[in-house]
Amino acid sequence: MNNGLRTIPFIAVAALLLGLVNPSLGEAKNEIYTNWRGLAIKGYDAVAFFKDSTPVEGSKEYELTWKEVKWRFASAENRDLFEADPENYAPQYGGYCAWAVAQGSTASVDPKNAWVIVAGKLYLNYNKEIQTKWAKDIPGNIAKADANWPGVLE
Repeated sequence: MNNGLRTIPFIAVAALLLGLVNPSLGEAKNEIYTNWRGLAIKGYDAVAFFKDSTPVEGSKEYELTWKEVKWRFASAENRDLFEADPENYAPQYGGYCAWAVAQGSTASVDPKNAWVIVAGKLYLNYNKEIQTKWAKDIPGNIAKADANWPGVLE
């Protein structure tokens, strides 16, 4: 009995299931990271990180669209500040994990627990553990991430 013909489809299916083959090769990721609800920064107010030095959840009431993504804010004032100068408030690397971008990849973020402002720019990380790794060489990791961005989206 010749099992050679059955082996190839099995290997292909197994590789797909194990994530060894990406069926969407060539498909670029969005410039802005969004959660499953389509919100930037998982719905947190980008301006509050700067004004309040703390993460604050935004409200649907104070929502706007920038770069085809929904951004939420805790107040009309914060929304208006963002709208007037979004590049000043938006997180670096489209809100993807700064450590992941420095490593040549992308990952989601935890804006509530893993964020920092460095030289007037907001950086987000996957979680506190990853942020600790990133913080060991912030200037070096920023330089690596800057060099990788936006190429990691392709």
